Amino acid sequence: MATEAVSWDDLPHDVVEAAGLPPGAGEVKSAYDPALTNEDLAPLRKQTWSTYNIFAFWMSDVHSVGGYVTAGSLFALGIASWQVLAALLIGITIVFFFCNLVAKPSQRTAVPYPVINRAVFGVKGANIPAIIRGFIAVAWYGVQTFLAAESLNIIFLKFIPSSAHLLDHSFLGLSALGWISYAILWVAQAALFMTGMNTIRKFIDYAGPAVYVVMIALAIYLVSKAGWSHISLNLSTGPQLSFAASIPVMLSAIALVVSYFSGPMLNFGDFARYGRSFASVKKGNFWGLPVNFLFFSILTVICASATVPVFGKLITDPIQTVQAIDSWFAILLGGLTFVTATVGINIVANFISPAFDFSNVSPQKISWRMGGMIAAVGSVLLTPWNWYNNDTAIHYTLGVLGALIGPLFGILIAGYYICSKQKVLVDDMFTMSPQGKYWFKGGYNPNAVITVVIAGIISIACAVLPKTFADLGWFDVTKISDYSWFIGCGLGFVIMIVLERIHPWLPTLSGDDPKVSDGAGHPDRVHHISDCAEDIAAKKGVGLSAGH
Repeated sequence: MATEAVSWDDLPHDVVEAAGLPPGAGEVKSAYDPALTNEDLAPLRKQTWSTYNIFAFWMSDVHSVGGYVTAGSLFALGIASWQVLAALLIGITIVFFFCNLVAKPSQRTAVPYPVINRAVFGVKGANIPAIIRGFIAVAWYGVQTFLAAESLNIIFLKFIPSSAHLLDHSFLGLSALGWISYAILWVAQAALFMTGMNTIRKFIDYAGPAVYVVMIALAIYLVSKAGWSHISLNLSTGPQLSFAASIPVMLSAIALVVSYFSGPMLNFGDFARYGRSFASVKKGNFWGLPVNFLFFSILTVICASATVPVFGKLITDPIQTVQAIDSWFAILLGGLTFVTATVGINIVANFISPAFDFSNVSPQKISWRMGGMIAAVGSVLLTPWNWYNNDTAIHYTLGVLGALIGPLFGILIAGYYICSKQKVLVDDMFTMSPQGKYWFKGGYNPNAVITVVIAGIISIACAVLPKTFADLGWFDVTKISDYSWFIGCGLGFVIMIVLERIHPWLPTLSGDDPKVSDGAGHPDRVHHISDCAEDIAAKKGVGLSAGH
Protein backbone atom coordinates (compact mmCIF):
# COMPACT_ATOMS: atom_id res chain seq x y z
CA MET A 1 0.00 0.00 0.00
CA ALA A 2 1.30 3.42 -0.86
CA THR A 3 1.74 5.56 2.24
CA GLU A 4 3.04 8.89 3.32
CA ALA A 5 4.95 9.93 6.40
CA VAL A 6 2.40 10.14 9.17
CA SER A 7 2.53 11.54 12.68
CA TRP A 8 -0.46 10.80 14.85
CA ASP A 9 -0.24 14.32 16.20
CA ASP A 10 -1.37 15.50 12.76
CA LEU A 11 -4.53 13.41 12.75
CA PRO A 12 -7.86 14.74 14.11
CA HIS A 13 -8.55 12.57 17.15
CA ASP A 14 -11.87 12.47 18.94
CA VAL A 15 -11.87 14.00 22.41
CA VAL A 16 -13.23 10.77 23.88
CA GLU A 17 -11.46 7.43 23.85
CA ALA A 18 -12.26 5.10 20.99
CA ALA A 19 -14.90 2.77 22.42
CA GLY A 20 -13.07 2.72 25.72
CA LEU A 21 -9.73 1.98 24.09
CA PRO A 22 -6.68 4.28 24.28
CA PRO A 23 -6.84 7.37 22.07
CA GLY A 24 -5.34 6.58 18.71
CA ALA A 25 -6.85 3.08 18.64
CA GLY A 26 -9.21 4.28 15.94
CA GLU A 27 -7.53 4.94 12.58
CA VAL A 28 -8.64 8.53 11.87
CA LYS A 29 -6.99 9.75 8.67
CA SER A 30 -6.65 13.43 7.85
CA ALA A 31 -8.78 12.96 4.71
CA TYR A 32 -11.74 11.52 6.65
CA ASP A 33 -14.79 13.80 6.84
CA PRO A 34 -15.66 14.77 10.44
CA ALA A 35 -19.35 14.37 9.59
CA LEU A 36 -18.69 10.63 9.24
CA THR A 37 -15.84 10.07 11.62
CA ASN A 38 -14.76 9.78 15.21
CA GLU A 39 -12.38 7.32 16.84
CA ASP A 40 -15.25 5.05 17.80
CA LEU A 41 -16.30 4.50 14.19
CA ALA A 42 -12.91 4.62 12.46
CA PRO A 43 -11.09 1.38 11.56
CA LEU A 44 -9.19 -0.13 14.47
CA ARG A 45 -5.40 -0.08 14.37
CA LYS A 46 -5.18 -3.30 16.37
CA GLN A 47 -7.63 -6.22 16.47
CA THR A 48 -6.93 -8.24 19.60
CA TRP A 49 -9.94 -10.39 20.50
CA SER A 50 -9.22 -14.11 20.59
CA THR A 51 -11.44 -17.12 19.94
CA TYR A 52 -12.22 -17.28 23.65
CA ASN A 53 -13.33 -13.65 23.75
CA ILE A 54 -15.88 -14.34 21.00
CA PHE A 55 -16.90 -17.58 22.73
CA ALA A 56 -17.39 -15.65 26.00
CA PHE A 57 -19.46 -13.05 24.14
CA TRP A 58 -21.94 -15.74 23.10
CA MET A 59 -21.95 -17.25 26.58
CA SER A 60 -23.05 -13.87 27.93
CA ASP A 61 -25.69 -13.68 25.21
CA VAL A 62 -27.05 -17.19 25.77
CA HIS A 63 -26.73 -17.47 29.55
CA SER A 64 -29.64 -15.31 30.62
CA VAL A 65 -33.08 -15.80 32.09
CA GLY A 66 -34.53 -15.30 28.61
CA GLY A 67 -32.14 -17.88 27.15
CA TYR A 68 -33.03 -20.33 29.91
CA VAL A 69 -36.78 -19.97 29.34
CA THR A 70 -36.42 -20.09 25.55
CA ALA A 71 -34.38 -23.29 25.63
CA GLY A 72 -36.69 -24.92 28.17
CA SER A 73 -39.82 -23.92 26.25
CA LEU A 74 -38.64 -25.88 23.20
CA PHE A 75 -38.89 -29.09 25.19
CA ALA A 76 -42.53 -28.37 26.10
CA LEU A 77 -43.91 -28.12 22.57
CA GLY A 78 -45.38 -31.63 22.43
CA ILE A 79 -42.68 -33.12 20.21
CA ALA A 80 -40.15 -35.84 21.00
CA SER A 81 -36.93 -34.80 22.72
CA TRP A 82 -34.82 -35.85 19.71
CA GLN A 83 -36.97 -33.61 17.53
CA VAL A 84 -36.42 -30.72 19.92
CA LEU A 85 -32.67 -31.27 19.85
CA ALA A 86 -32.77 -31.48 16.05
CA ALA A 87 -34.77 -28.24 15.80
CA LEU A 88 -32.46 -26.56 18.28
CA LEU A 89 -29.33 -27.61 16.42
CA ILE A 90 -30.77 -26.57 13.04
CA GLY A 91 -31.88 -23.20 14.43
CA ILE A 92 -28.58 -22.42 16.15
CA THR A 93 -26.65 -23.59 13.07
CA ILE A 94 -28.60 -21.06 11.00
CA VAL A 95 -27.64 -18.41 13.57
CA PHE A 96 -24.02 -19.57 13.37
CA PHE A 97 -24.08 -19.34 9.57
CA PHE A 98 -25.56 -15.83 9.50
CA CYS A 99 -23.25 -14.57 12.25
CA ASN A 100 -20.25 -15.61 10.18
CA LEU A 101 -21.70 -13.79 7.17
CA VAL A 102 -22.27 -10.59 9.15
CA ALA A 103 -18.91 -10.87 10.93
CA LYS A 104 -16.66 -11.05 7.89
CA PRO A 105 -17.07 -7.54 6.43
CA SER A 106 -16.60 -5.88 9.83
CA GLN A 107 -13.65 -8.07 10.81
CA ARG A 108 -11.92 -7.50 7.49
CA THR A 109 -12.39 -3.72 7.57
CA ALA A 110 -12.24 -3.31 11.39
CA VAL A 111 -15.33 -1.08 11.43
CA PRO A 112 -18.62 -1.52 13.34
CA TYR A 113 -21.99 -2.54 11.89
CA PRO A 114 -23.35 0.94 11.01
CA VAL A 115 -20.14 1.88 9.18
CA ILE A 116 -19.93 -1.24 7.00
CA ASN A 117 -23.49 -0.49 5.93
CA ARG A 118 -22.18 2.68 4.28
CA ALA A 119 -20.68 0.43 1.59
CA VAL A 120 -24.19 -0.82 0.77
CA PHE A 121 -26.66 1.93 1.78
CA GLY A 122 -24.41 4.92 1.17
CA VAL A 123 -22.58 7.15 3.63
CA LYS A 124 -25.86 8.80 4.66
CA GLY A 125 -28.20 5.92 3.95
CA ALA A 126 -26.38 3.76 6.52
CA ASN A 127 -28.28 5.68 9.19
CA ILE A 128 -31.44 3.82 8.12
CA PRO A 129 -30.33 0.38 9.41
CA ALA A 130 -28.44 2.02 12.28
CA ILE A 131 -31.51 3.84 13.63
CA ILE A 132 -33.78 0.80 13.19
CA ARG A 133 -31.36 -1.47 15.07
CA GLY A 134 -30.75 1.25 17.67
CA PHE A 135 -34.44 1.62 18.52
CA ILE A 136 -34.89 -2.15 18.81
CA ALA A 137 -31.95 -2.28 21.21
CA VAL A 138 -33.34 0.58 23.32
CA ALA A 139 -36.65 -1.23 23.73
CA TRP A 140 -35.01 -4.50 24.70
CA TYR A 141 -32.50 -2.77 26.95
CA GLY A 142 -35.37 -1.53 29.07
CA VAL A 143 -37.06 -4.94 29.10
CA GLN A 144 -33.90 -6.80 30.13
CA THR A 145 -33.13 -4.26 32.86
CA PHE A 146 -36.68 -4.62 34.13
CA LEU A 147 -36.37 -8.44 34.21
CA ALA A 148 -33.07 -8.21 36.08
CA ALA A 149 -34.70 -5.76 38.52
CA GLU A 150 -37.43 -8.32 39.19
CA SER A 151 -34.68 -10.78 40.17
CA LEU A 152 -33.07 -8.21 42.43
CA ASN A 153 -36.44 -7.62 44.09
CA ILE A 154 -36.43 -11.24 45.25
CA ILE A 155 -33.08 -10.76 46.96
CA PHE A 156 -34.34 -7.61 48.70
CA LEU A 157 -37.50 -9.35 49.90
CA LYS A 158 -35.54 -12.34 51.19
CA PHE A 159 -32.84 -10.45 53.08
CA ILE A 160 -34.71 -7.24 53.94
CA PRO A 161 -38.29 -8.34 54.72
CA SER A 162 -39.29 -4.78 55.61
CA SER A 163 -38.77 -3.82 51.97
CA ALA A 164 -42.09 -5.53 51.22
CA HIS A 165 -43.96 -2.35 52.17
CA LEU A 166 -42.29 -0.63 49.21
CA LEU A 167 -44.44 -2.78 46.94
CA ASP A 168 -47.49 -0.84 48.13
CA HIS A 169 -46.25 2.42 46.63
CA SER A 170 -45.87 2.93 42.89
CA PHE A 171 -44.98 5.61 40.38
CA LEU A 172 -45.67 5.42 36.63
CA GLY A 173 -46.79 1.84 37.05
CA LEU A 174 -43.70 0.55 38.90
CA SER A 175 -43.48 -0.09 42.64
CA ALA A 176 -41.04 1.83 44.80
CA LEU A 177 -39.00 -1.36 45.31
CA GLY A 178 -39.04 -1.91 41.55
CA TRP A 179 -37.71 1.61 40.99
CA ILE A 180 -34.90 1.02 43.50
CA SER A 181 -33.87 -2.26 41.86
CA TYR A 182 -34.18 -0.78 38.37
CA ALA A 183 -32.10 2.25 39.36
CA ILE A 184 -29.38 0.09 40.91
CA LEU A 185 -29.06 -2.01 37.78
CA TRP A 186 -29.36 1.00 35.47
CA VAL A 187 -26.44 2.72 37.22
CA ALA A 188 -24.39 -0.50 37.42
CA GLN A 189 -24.79 -1.18 33.69
CA ALA A 190 -24.02 2.42 32.77
CA ALA A 191 -20.91 2.39 34.95
CA LEU A 192 -19.70 -0.83 33.35
CA PHE A 193 -20.37 0.51 29.88
CA MET A 194 -18.57 3.80 30.57
CA THR A 195 -15.37 1.96 31.49
CA GLY A 196 -15.01 0.94 27.85
CA MET A 197 -14.64 -2.15 25.69
CA ASN A 198 -11.60 -3.57 27.47
CA THR A 199 -13.47 -3.79 30.77
CA ILE A 200 -16.61 -5.06 29.04
CA ARG A 201 -14.54 -7.76 27.37
CA LYS A 202 -13.14 -8.82 30.73
CA PHE A 203 -16.64 -8.79 32.25
CA ILE A 204 -18.14 -11.05 29.58
CA ASP A 205 -15.08 -13.31 29.79
CA TYR A 206 -16.18 -14.20 33.32
CA ALA A 207 -19.96 -13.65 33.31
CA GLY A 208 -20.80 -16.59 31.02
CA PRO A 209 -18.63 -19.15 32.83
CA ALA A 210 -20.00 -17.93 36.17
CA VAL A 211 -23.52 -18.83 35.06
CA TYR A 212 -22.30 -22.28 34.01
CA VAL A 213 -20.85 -22.87 37.46
CA VAL A 214 -24.14 -21.95 39.13
CA MET A 215 -26.23 -23.90 36.59
CA ILE A 216 -24.12 -27.03 37.03
CA ALA A 217 -24.31 -26.68 40.81
CA LEU A 218 -28.08 -26.19 40.56
CA ALA A 219 -28.42 -29.24 38.30
CA ILE A 220 -26.38 -31.41 40.67
CA TYR A 221 -28.47 -30.27 43.64
CA LEU A 222 -31.82 -30.83 41.91
CA VAL A 223 -30.86 -34.19 40.39
CA SER A 224 -29.59 -35.42 43.76
CA LYS A 225 -32.93 -34.45 45.28
CA ALA A 226 -35.08 -35.86 42.47
CA GLY A 227 -33.08 -38.93 41.53
CA TRP A 228 -31.74 -39.48 38.01
CA SER A 229 -34.60 -41.84 37.13
CA HIS A 230 -37.05 -38.93 37.40
CA ILE A 231 -35.18 -36.75 34.89
CA SER A 232 -36.59 -36.51 31.37
CA LEU A 233 -35.64 -34.45 28.35
CA ASN A 234 -39.30 -34.18 27.41
CA LEU A 235 -41.07 -31.49 29.44
CA SER A 236 -44.33 -31.69 27.51
CA THR A 237 -47.31 -32.39 29.76
CA GLY A 238 -49.86 -33.07 27.01
CA PRO A 239 -50.16 -35.90 24.46
CA GLN A 240 -47.20 -36.21 22.13
CA LEU A 241 -47.84 -35.13 18.56
CA SER A 242 -47.64 -37.51 15.62
CA PHE A 243 -44.61 -37.20 13.35
CA ALA A 244 -46.62 -35.42 10.63
CA ALA A 245 -48.14 -32.98 13.11
CA SER A 246 -44.74 -32.38 14.71
CA ILE A 247 -43.08 -31.05 11.54
CA PRO A 248 -44.75 -27.59 11.66
CA VAL A 249 -43.93 -27.41 15.37
CA MET A 250 -40.28 -28.21 14.68
CA LEU A 251 -40.18 -25.51 12.03
CA SER A 252 -41.68 -23.04 14.50
CA ALA A 253 -39.06 -24.04 17.07
CA ILE A 254 -36.29 -23.41 14.53
CA ALA A 255 -37.77 -20.01 13.72
CA LEU A 256 -38.01 -19.21 17.45
CA VAL A 257 -34.30 -19.85 17.97
CA VAL A 258 -33.33 -17.70 14.98
CA SER A 259 -35.70 -14.90 15.99
CA TYR A 260 -34.39 -14.90 19.56
CA PHE A 261 -30.84 -14.24 18.32
CA SER A 262 -31.78 -11.98 15.39
CA GLY A 263 -30.83 -8.75 17.18
CA PRO A 264 -27.31 -9.75 18.29
CA MET A 265 -26.80 -11.42 14.91
CA LEU A 266 -27.52 -8.24 13.01
CA ASN A 267 -24.95 -6.08 14.80
CA PHE A 268 -22.44 -8.84 15.50
CA GLY A 269 -20.00 -6.86 13.38
CA ASP A 270 -19.70 -4.46 16.32
CA PHE A 271 -17.78 -7.25 18.09
CA ALA A 272 -16.31 -9.15 15.15
CA ARG A 273 -14.32 -6.02 14.26
CA TYR A 274 -12.16 -6.68 17.34
CA GLY A 275 -11.30 -10.24 16.24
CA ARG A 276 -7.65 -11.00 15.51
CA SER A 277 -8.68 -12.86 12.38
CA PHE A 278 -11.84 -14.05 10.71
CA ALA A 279 -10.77 -17.62 11.47
CA SER A 280 -10.66 -16.88 15.22
CA VAL A 281 -14.10 -15.25 15.02
CA LYS A 282 -15.54 -18.32 13.26
CA LYS A 283 -14.03 -20.62 15.88
CA GLY A 284 -15.46 -18.48 18.65
CA ASN A 285 -18.86 -18.57 16.97
CA PHE A 286 -18.70 -22.36 16.67
CA TRP A 287 -17.93 -22.92 20.34
CA GLY A 288 -20.24 -20.15 21.49
CA LEU A 289 -23.26 -21.08 19.38
CA PRO A 290 -23.83 -24.75 18.39
CA VAL A 291 -21.69 -26.28 21.14
CA ASN A 292 -22.49 -23.84 23.95
CA PHE A 293 -26.20 -23.50 23.20
CA LEU A 294 -26.73 -27.26 22.96
CA PHE A 295 -24.98 -27.92 26.27
CA PHE A 296 -26.74 -25.01 27.98
CA SER A 297 -30.13 -26.18 26.67
CA ILE A 298 -29.63 -29.72 27.95
CA LEU A 299 -28.49 -28.34 31.30
CA THR A 300 -31.56 -26.09 31.57
CA VAL A 301 -34.00 -28.85 30.70
CA ILE A 302 -32.40 -31.14 33.28
CA CYS A 303 -32.91 -28.44 35.92
CA ALA A 304 -36.47 -27.77 34.76
CA SER A 305 -37.31 -31.48 34.65
CA ALA A 306 -36.04 -31.98 38.19
CA THR A 307 -38.34 -29.25 39.52
CA VAL A 308 -41.37 -31.51 38.98
CA PRO A 309 -40.39 -34.25 41.50
CA VAL A 310 -38.60 -31.80 43.83
CA PHE A 311 -41.19 -29.00 44.01
CA GLY A 312 -44.28 -30.71 42.63
CA LYS A 313 -44.60 -28.43 39.61
CA LEU A 314 -42.72 -27.51 36.45
CA ILE A 315 -40.64 -24.32 36.86
CA THR A 316 -38.93 -22.92 33.78
CA ASP A 317 -37.73 -19.64 35.28
CA PRO A 318 -34.33 -20.11 36.98
CA ILE A 319 -34.98 -17.27 39.43
CA GLN A 320 -38.19 -18.96 40.60
CA THR A 321 -36.31 -22.25 40.85
CA VAL A 322 -33.66 -20.71 43.09
CA GLN A 323 -36.37 -18.98 45.13
CA ALA A 324 -38.20 -22.29 45.61
CA ILE A 325 -35.11 -23.83 47.21
CA ASP A 326 -35.71 -21.37 50.05
CA SER A 327 -32.08 -21.16 51.09
CA TRP A 328 -30.57 -17.76 51.74
CA PHE A 329 -27.28 -18.88 50.17
CA ALA A 330 -28.99 -20.29 47.05
CA ILE A 331 -31.13 -17.17 46.60
CA LEU A 332 -28.15 -14.84 47.05
CA LEU A 333 -25.80 -16.79 44.80
CA GLY A 334 -28.39 -17.67 42.18
CA GLY A 335 -30.05 -14.27 42.19
CA LEU A 336 -26.82 -12.33 41.82
CA THR A 337 -25.53 -14.75 39.18
CA PHE A 338 -28.60 -14.44 36.99
CA VAL A 339 -28.65 -10.70 37.49
CA THR A 340 -25.04 -10.67 36.30
CA ALA A 341 -25.99 -12.83 33.31
CA THR A 342 -28.81 -10.48 32.36
CA VAL A 343 -26.49 -7.50 32.67
CA GLY A 344 -24.08 -9.34 30.40
CA ILE A 345 -26.60 -9.90 27.62
CA ASN A 346 -27.90 -6.36 28.03
CA ILE A 347 -24.44 -4.88 27.58
CA VAL A 348 -23.50 -6.95 24.56
CA ALA A 349 -26.87 -7.01 22.81
CA ASN A 350 -28.62 -3.79 23.77
CA PHE A 351 -26.06 -1.23 24.94
CA ILE A 352 -23.10 -1.44 22.58
CA SER A 353 -25.28 -1.67 19.47
CA PRO A 354 -27.12 1.66 19.91
CA ALA A 355 -23.85 3.21 21.11
CA PHE A 356 -22.35 2.71 17.66
CA ASP A 357 -25.66 3.21 15.84
CA PHE A 358 -26.47 6.59 17.37
CA SER A 359 -22.85 7.74 17.16
CA ASN A 360 -23.00 7.01 13.43
CA VAL A 361 -25.82 9.57 13.03
CA SER A 362 -23.68 12.47 14.22
CA PRO A 363 -20.10 11.34 14.97
CA GLN A 364 -18.80 14.72 16.16
CA LYS A 365 -21.70 15.35 18.53
CA ILE A 366 -22.49 11.80 19.66
CA SER A 367 -19.58 9.72 20.93
CA TRP A 368 -19.80 6.00 21.56
CA ARG A 369 -20.43 6.64 25.24
CA MET A 370 -23.05 9.30 24.59
CA GLY A 371 -24.81 6.98 22.13
CA GLY A 372 -25.00 4.32 24.81
CA MET A 373 -26.35 6.75 27.38
CA ILE A 374 -29.02 7.94 24.93
CA ALA A 375 -30.15 4.32 24.76
CA ALA A 376 -30.08 3.97 28.54
CA VAL A 377 -32.15 7.11 29.13
CA GLY A 378 -34.54 6.19 26.31
CA SER A 379 -35.12 2.79 27.86
CA VAL A 380 -36.46 4.44 31.03
CA LEU A 381 -38.71 6.83 29.11
CA LEU A 382 -40.31 3.81 27.39
CA THR A 383 -41.37 2.49 30.85
CA PRO A 384 -41.00 -1.15 29.71
CA TRP A 385 -42.76 -2.50 32.81
CA ASN A 386 -46.03 -1.02 31.54
CA TRP A 387 -46.08 -2.48 28.05
CA TYR A 388 -43.98 -5.64 28.48
CA ASN A 389 -46.87 -7.26 30.33
CA ASN A 390 -49.23 -6.33 27.47
CA ASP A 391 -49.09 -8.96 24.73
CA THR A 392 -50.68 -6.65 22.16
CA ALA A 393 -48.20 -3.84 22.86
CA ILE A 394 -45.26 -6.23 22.62
CA HIS A 395 -46.57 -7.67 19.38
CA TYR A 396 -47.13 -4.37 17.63
CA THR A 397 -44.14 -2.48 19.01
CA LEU A 398 -41.34 -5.04 18.78
CA GLY A 399 -43.07 -6.93 15.98
CA VAL A 400 -42.85 -3.93 13.68
CA LEU A 401 -39.23 -3.16 14.55
CA GLY A 402 -38.13 -6.78 14.67
CA ALA A 403 -39.68 -7.56 11.29
CA LEU A 404 -37.23 -5.09 9.75
CA ILE A 405 -34.20 -6.99 11.03
CA GLY A 406 -34.64 -9.65 8.34
CA PRO A 407 -34.53 -7.24 5.38
CA LEU A 408 -31.47 -5.49 6.83
CA PHE A 409 -29.72 -8.85 6.96
CA GLY A 410 -30.65 -9.69 3.41
CA ILE A 411 -29.55 -6.34 2.01
CA LEU A 412 -26.15 -6.33 3.76
CA ILE A 413 -25.38 -9.91 2.71
CA ALA A 414 -26.51 -9.35 -0.89
CA GLY A 415 -24.64 -6.06 -1.14
CA TYR A 416 -21.35 -7.28 0.33
CA TYR A 417 -21.11 -10.85 -0.93
CA ILE A 418 -23.01 -10.86 -4.23
CA CYS A 419 -22.99 -7.33 -5.63
CA SER A 420 -19.65 -6.05 -4.27
CA LYS A 421 -17.97 -9.49 -4.26
CA GLN A 422 -16.53 -8.83 -0.77
CA LYS A 423 -14.57 -5.79 -1.91
CA VAL A 424 -14.77 -2.55 0.07
CA LEU A 425 -12.88 0.71 -0.33
CA VAL A 426 -12.56 1.51 3.36
CA ASP A 427 -11.43 5.12 3.01
CA ASP A 428 -14.46 6.00 0.88
CA MET A 429 -16.79 5.03 3.72
CA PHE A 430 -15.48 8.14 5.48
CA THR A 431 -15.84 10.79 2.77
CA MET A 432 -18.77 12.99 1.81
CA SER A 433 -17.24 13.77 -1.55
CA PRO A 434 -19.63 13.17 -4.48
CA GLN A 435 -16.66 11.42 -6.12
CA GLY A 436 -16.59 8.86 -3.30
CA LYS A 437 -17.58 5.32 -4.22
CA TYR A 438 -20.35 5.27 -1.60
CA TRP A 439 -21.91 8.66 -2.22
CA PHE A 440 -24.29 7.10 -4.76
CA LYS A 441 -27.22 9.56 -5.04
CA GLY A 442 -26.98 12.27 -2.40
CA GLY A 443 -25.36 9.83 0.01
CA TYR A 444 -28.02 7.15 -0.44
CA ASN A 445 -28.08 3.97 -2.51
CA PRO A 446 -31.57 4.07 -4.08
CA ASN A 447 -31.63 0.29 -4.51
CA ALA A 448 -31.00 -0.35 -0.82
CA VAL A 449 -33.60 2.21 0.27
CA ILE A 450 -36.24 0.80 -2.11
CA THR A 451 -35.47 -2.72 -0.89
CA VAL A 452 -35.91 -1.72 2.75
CA VAL A 453 -39.30 -0.19 1.97
CA ILE A 454 -40.65 -3.11 -0.08
CA ALA A 455 -39.24 -5.97 2.01
CA GLY A 456 -39.96 -4.07 5.23
CA ILE A 457 -43.63 -3.50 4.44
CA ILE A 458 -44.14 -7.16 3.55
CA SER A 459 -42.27 -8.51 6.58
CA ILE A 460 -44.09 -6.12 8.93
CA ALA A 461 -47.39 -7.21 7.40
CA CYS A 462 -46.43 -10.84 7.98
CA ALA A 463 -45.56 -10.08 11.60
CA VAL A 464 -48.59 -7.95 12.51
CA LEU A 465 -51.58 -8.61 10.26
CA PRO A 466 -52.09 -12.35 10.97
CA LYS A 467 -52.73 -11.63 14.66
CA THR A 468 -55.04 -8.77 13.70
CA PHE A 469 -57.03 -11.06 11.39
CA ALA A 470 -57.25 -13.72 14.12
CA ASP A 471 -58.39 -11.19 16.74
CA LEU A 472 -61.12 -10.02 14.37
CA GLY A 473 -62.25 -13.60 13.92
CA TRP A 474 -61.62 -13.63 10.16
CA PHE A 475 -59.07 -16.42 9.72
CA ASP A 476 -56.05 -17.74 11.57
CA VAL A 477 -52.73 -17.62 9.75
CA THR A 478 -50.72 -16.51 12.77
CA LYS A 479 -48.06 -19.13 12.06
CA ILE A 480 -46.81 -16.87 9.28
CA SER A 481 -45.66 -14.41 11.95
CA ASP A 482 -43.10 -16.95 13.16
CA TYR A 483 -41.32 -16.66 9.83
CA SER A 484 -41.36 -12.89 9.31
CA TRP A 485 -37.58 -12.75 9.81
CA PHE A 486 -36.97 -15.36 7.12
CA ILE A 487 -39.47 -13.70 4.77
CA GLY A 488 -37.86 -10.29 5.26
CA CYS A 489 -34.33 -11.64 4.91
CA GLY A 490 -35.15 -13.56 1.73
CA LEU A 491 -36.96 -10.61 0.16
CA GLY A 492 -34.21 -8.18 1.11
CA PHE A 493 -31.59 -10.47 -0.40
CA VAL A 494 -33.44 -11.14 -3.66
CA ILE A 495 -34.82 -7.63 -4.27
CA MET A 496 -31.43 -6.03 -3.63
CA ILE A 497 -29.72 -8.31 -6.16
CA VAL A 498 -32.44 -7.81 -8.76
CA LEU A 499 -32.35 -4.01 -8.45
CA GLU A 500 -28.54 -3.97 -8.64
CA ARG A 501 -28.73 -6.08 -11.80
CA ILE A 502 -31.26 -3.72 -13.41
CA HIS A 503 -29.57 -0.46 -12.38
CA PRO A 504 -26.31 -1.05 -10.49
CA TRP A 505 -25.15 1.54 -7.98
CA LEU A 506 -22.56 -0.48 -6.06
CA PRO A 507 -19.07 0.01 -7.49
CA THR A 508 -16.98 -2.66 -9.18
CA LEU A 509 -13.64 -2.72 -7.38
CA SER A 510 -10.40 -4.49 -8.15
CA GLY A 511 -8.92 -6.88 -5.63
CA ASP A 512 -5.48 -5.83 -6.89
CA ASP A 513 -6.00 -2.29 -5.57
CA PRO A 514 -4.02 -2.13 -2.28
CA LYS A 515 -6.58 0.32 -0.88
CA VAL A 516 -9.40 -2.19 -1.31
CA SER A 517 -10.35 -4.62 1.43
CA ASP A 518 -10.77 -7.90 -0.46
CA GLY A 519 -12.42 -10.42 1.83
CA ALA A 520 -12.45 -13.06 -0.87
CA GLY A 521 -8.95 -12.86 -2.26
CA HIS A 522 -6.68 -11.61 0.53
CA PRO A 523 -7.92 -12.91 3.91
CA ASP A 524 -4.94 -11.75 5.91
CA ARG A 525 -4.18 -8.47 4.16
CA VAL A 526 -3.69 -5.45 6.43
CA HIS A 527 -5.45 -2.33 5.21
CA HIS A 528 -4.75 0.29 7.82
CA ILE A 529 -2.29 3.07 7.19
CA SER A 530 -0.87 2.81 10.72
CA ASP A 531 0.24 -0.80 10.30
CA CYS A 532 1.74 -0.11 6.87
CA ALA A 533 3.47 3.02 8.13
CA GLU A 534 4.85 1.12 11.11
CA ASP A 535 6.20 -1.60 8.81
CA ILE A 536 7.91 0.98 6.62
CA ALA A 537 9.28 2.81 9.65
CA ALA A 538 10.64 -0.43 11.10
CA LYS A 539 12.48 -1.22 7.88
CA LYS A 540 14.01 2.25 7.85
CA GLY A 541 14.93 2.02 11.51
CA VAL A 542 12.79 4.97 12.59
CA GLY A 543 9.77 5.32 14.85
CA LEU A 544 6.36 6.91 14.55
CA SER A 545 5.11 9.57 16.89
CA ALA A 546 2.25 8.08 18.92
CA GLY A 547 0.77 11.45 19.77
CA HIS A 548 -0.81 10.27 23.03
